Amino acid sequence: MDAEAQHTERDRSSHPAGSEEISDTEGTEERSRFALADRLPGGRITLTVLFCLFFLLLLSRFVIQPFQIPSGSMEPGLRIGDRVLVNKLAYRFGAEPRRGDVVVFDGTGYFGDADYIKRVVGVGGDHVVCCDRQGRIEVNGRSVDESTFLFPGDKPSEVSFDVAVPDGTLFVLGDHRGDSSDSRDHLGSPGGGMIPLDDVIGRADWIAWPLGHWTRLGRADGYARVPAATGPSTPAASRPSAPASSGPSTADGVHG
Repeated sequence: MDAEAQHTERDRSSHPAGSEEISDTEGTEERSRFALADRLPGGRITLTVLFCLFFLLLLSRFVIQPFQIPSGSMEPGLRIGDRVLVNKLAYRFGAEPRRGDVVVFDGTGYFGDADYIKRVVGVGGDHVVCCDRQGRIEVNGRSVDESTFLFPGDKPSEVSFDVAVPDGTLFVLGDHRGDSSDSRDHLGSPGGGMIPLDDVIGRADWIAWPLGHWTRLGRADGYARVPAATGPSTPAASRPSAPASSGPSTADGVHG
């Protein structure tokens, strides 16, 4: 009887020690988990804010980047002060810009030392002409109806051109043709006004600000019906083109 009571007492006395050991372990893990937060001014709130900022930095660097529109070159769709969200992964896994896409690109060495936003009119291998008998732009023999996005009162182009888009490049125009410095203004410059695919930052997918102008930027339907190029492209410099024009006086780049 005494032996049984002694055994029971030993069992009971061992539990607090075990509980204390478990409690100490959990406390150590808890303290190490929030050690950094305790050393920062503001504690866990500051750590959370820093984590969010780091996440946004990674998001902007590799996935989605906002750009502000500083000019009217893409009106009426994009207005001065609008902020667009550019999808930087759109062309990173084998996909390439398509006719009608709105893209942001680095114009250094071609347009100027800035980032620009324009609509893709021709891709590598395309034959782009302006204008047909109805005054419309023609791509690979197909006239394009741009009435859904062209600035009211603008002609498709005041400058006549006949160009072949070299492989690996883009021919781009602003939607406000009367207030846009684009490929037409650099036809006689090195590169013929073409934008290398490697300089494309991404595709503008959304207008994020102001909230009242929030909308998705889709591909222009008129270009969806353009047939594919039938043969290899000819370098633009070997085809006759109009001389470079002075272009509009307004700044045309976008701000990241």
